[in-house]
Amino acid sequence: MRRLSSLLILILLAPMLVMAADKPVLEPLPEPPQAPAGYEPDPETEPQVTIVKRGEDSIEEYRMNGELYMQKITPSHGVPYYLVKENVDGGWARMDGPGERLAIPNWVLFRF
Repeated sequence: MRRLSSLLILILLAPMLVMAADKPVLEPLPEPPQAPAGYEPDPETEPQVTIVKRGEDSIEEYRMNGELYMQKITPSHGVPYYLVKENVDGGWARMDGPGERLAIPNWVLFRF
């Protein structure tokens, strides 16, 4: 019985030992290329970011063409999260991380 349990533990630990031995060799990323001569970014296509402090919380407001489309809320005692505008008329959807947002179709079928 003792040998069986030892064998079972060895079988369960074998994949972890193999994964630990196969560490990939990491190399630093190359420097990004320089912008072409004479290139200047268009300020109209860049988002305008406004940082607002409310108490100890920090709110970054992102606007494009004067329209607020995203907010980053950084609470003083928690993890930052984003509020993203779902559509022009709708409300805000919370986005906690870099994962994909769930896009729900909002088709207008009938209007009275």
